[in-house]
Amino acid sequence: MSHSPIIVALDFPSQADALALVERLDPSRCRLKVGKELFTRSGPPLVETLVAKGYEVFLDLKFHDIPNTVAGACRAAADLGVWMVNIHATGGRRMMEAAREAVDKSAHQPKLIAVSILTSMAQQDLAEIGLSGSPAENVQRLARLAQQAGMDGLVCSPQEVTMLREQLGTDFDLVTPGIRPAWSEKGDQTRITTPAQAVAMGATYLVIGRPITAAPEPLEALQRIEVELAGKS
Repeated sequence: MSHSPIIVALDFPSQADALALVERLDPSRCRLKVGKELFTRSGPPLVETLVAKGYEVFLDLKFHDIPNTVAGACRAAADLGVWMVNIHATGGRRMMEAAREAVDKSAHQPKLIAVSILTSMAQQDLAEIGLSGSPAENVQRLARLAQQAGMDGLVCSPQEVTMLREQLGTDFDLVTPGIRPAWSEKGDQTRITTPAQAVAMGATYLVIGRPITAAPEPLEALQRIEVELAGKS
């Protein structure tokens, strides 16, 4: 079992590419995220392969449907042996509670994480689908609902971590994508959140993709992030 906060995003179009990267990593030093494209192409057998290799897998499919359907999907994810699965908080309390019950009754019980407002959505986008208020206000409301419905945590942007940690306490996992090590900064980028900054703000787990997956030596890149997190850089 990995105790690292690092989740490596396997954002590849094919199983072959994903497995080639996985062979260059170490399951004791990171976890893996499988998202929609890779899962749609390669399916449950890939997840089972990763689990068999000793990796803890975050199945990032963001289930959102009627309660019974989402409960069944979460049971299926649990049967695959995944470490974490996520669902949309906008599915509502009953949907989240049904998912919670399904996971709790499974032989293997993955972490159940909610997604609030997608980072691609601005206030105008929310207004078009009938949600009033700013993205931050909607995130706060949905985060509280997710916690009340028994979720283990929330996927959130680095900009939301401090606010949510203060409001939700220390026992609620915050899973943060969009993390870039300082040494991976390129060109005219001015606003990045480094792994050390995200953890200091209160993030529990860090989803990191290209700084590791596109590196000439992925394990070396992972080690550099570990050093940063340890405060040695």
